[in-house]
Amino acid sequence: MTSTFFKLKENEIMSAQFDSLKYKILLISTAFVCGFGISLDYTLRSTYTGYATNSYSEHSLLSTVQVINAVVSVGSQVVYSRLSDHFGRLRLFLVATIFYIMGTIIQSQATRLTMYAAGSVFYNCGYVGTNLLLTLILSDFSSLKWRMFYQYASYWPYIIIPWISGNIITAANPQKNWSWNIAMWAFIYPLSALPIIFLILYMKYKSSKTAEWRSLKEQARKERTGGLFENLVFLFWKLDIVGILLITVSLGCILVPLTLANETSQKWHNSKIIATLVSGGCLFFIFLYWEAKFAKSPLLPFKLLSDRGIWAPLGVTFFNFFTFFISCDYLYPVLLVSMKESSTSAARIVNLPDFVAATASPFYSLLVAKTRKLKLSVIGGCAAWMVCMGLFYKYRGGSGSHEGVIAASVIMGLSGLLCSNSVIVILQAMTTHSRMAVITGIQYTFSKLGAAIGASVSGAIWTQTMPNQLYKNLGNDTLAEIAYASPYTFISDYPWGSPERDAVVESYRYVQRIIMTVGLACTVPFFAFTMFMRDPELIDKATHEEFTEDGLVVLPDEENTFSQIKALFRHNRSNKKSGC
Repeated sequence: MTSTFFKLKENEIMSAQFDSLKYKILLISTAFVCGFGISLDYTLRSTYTGYATNSYSEHSLLSTVQVINAVVSVGSQVVYSRLSDHFGRLRLFLVATIFYIMGTIIQSQATRLTMYAAGSVFYNCGYVGTNLLLTLILSDFSSLKWRMFYQYASYWPYIIIPWISGNIITAANPQKNWSWNIAMWAFIYPLSALPIIFLILYMKYKSSKTAEWRSLKEQARKERTGGLFENLVFLFWKLDIVGILLITVSLGCILVPLTLANETSQKWHNSKIIATLVSGGCLFFIFLYWEAKFAKSPLLPFKLLSDRGIWAPLGVTFFNFFTFFISCDYLYPVLLVSMKESSTSAARIVNLPDFVAATASPFYSLLVAKTRKLKLSVIGGCAAWMVCMGLFYKYRGGSGSHEGVIAASVIMGLSGLLCSNSVIVILQAMTTHSRMAVITGIQYTFSKLGAAIGASVSGAIWTQTMPNQLYKNLGNDTLAEIAYASPYTFISDYPWGSPERDAVVESYRYVQRIIMTVGLACTVPFFAFTMFMRDPELIDKATHEEFTEDGLVVLPDEENTFSQIKALFRHNRSNKKSGC
């Protein structure tokens, strides 16, 4: 028996301690407090990052920082999920918190973009780790029927955050004080995480008093084998270190240059940019070959991914986050520069989708507990995305866009509510408890992969088209350079209605039209993936009881829509042949 087996049994024993209503309320409450710290910091820091890049006169590279964050997340998700099965959720949660603090300190003291990006690597390792492990902790101690309710507990702070974040940003004056505004979270977030840490420690103490726990520990002590070297070799193959390095470096080489190269500096003619892109492509194919031939515990377990109950939800996850990041990566500067929004109003609009999703989530969770099905919800969420992208396309700049953007943000919130966590629960319902952390980690990886590519595409479009549009509409190279590199400084010098501001607004409208067209087109494969999903019942237990040899739940072989259409064509063809 492996240490993974013993850690999972420990989780099951601890889960029994949460049967009391008192402890269930405590778990949800502490998750809410921890989620409040994470979410408020993330919301504010997303805005402060724009002011930081503006202070370096490199605001156009905002998407580069976002891509670096997402690329780092791709590799770290799998490490956290697999190590949490080996060492336990709490230990990894504490490790993630340390990374979070380190990254925050580095970012706050950064004096140039490269240093800020380095801090982003550590911060994002901590951020994705705390989010993933909080999700796993809540999943360990809940049944499938109520899992949606538990997982959304850490998301409920967004009911409050959109209405206070704008005031906080205005009062904090990030254009001058962004460094201190980031630094304070090095001690605020750990304080918000303490309640759930102490609760888990207490429940672990309670569990240690049970005879089952003592028996498990005695068994683990007897079967403990191998020294330090053997354990390191085991972790090397268990984590698939080579695969993680290959996919992380590959995505970095492919995606980051897309946000750096632009026509004004002629970087596409730079041999270093071209060599980096080619290297990234080669490394990606090496990664696929390694996973198929050599990896003992591959990042992409092909047997598991061959079932549409797994690959279809992962496809939905990818396009859900791709569409979100391509549409929202530059939304805050677009609101400020081309829609005459104040910093308070812009912050509230950017966070409005989270408010809508968080407000509706308790009611949606109760509905899911009643119906015990999720596929139709995901299909509805995809349809809402299509409407949302259409509105963003129509209302992409100018003084008459205020109401349209708010409507689009509300619909975006509903689509996120129906898609994001629903896909996580579907995937967890499809697998055993021993595979839950791995499949959840893969889902988070696909979400960050979609985020990375979405941010990279939006950044590439921005850097490729915005400079030329500004030069064309302003007719002044110096002024165009200021508007491109430091837009927040530009709008303070050129008020709404001035000819210069109107020229910039027209440039922003042109670029947003391209970005939203790409996003709207990507909702088509998004919708196709939703139709292939399976729809497992959400029972009142942690997992289903019947599984295949590959660890997938045994379900009735329901036909998806495309299979039915295919069967209909075959039937018609056979009728024509018999008629002849």
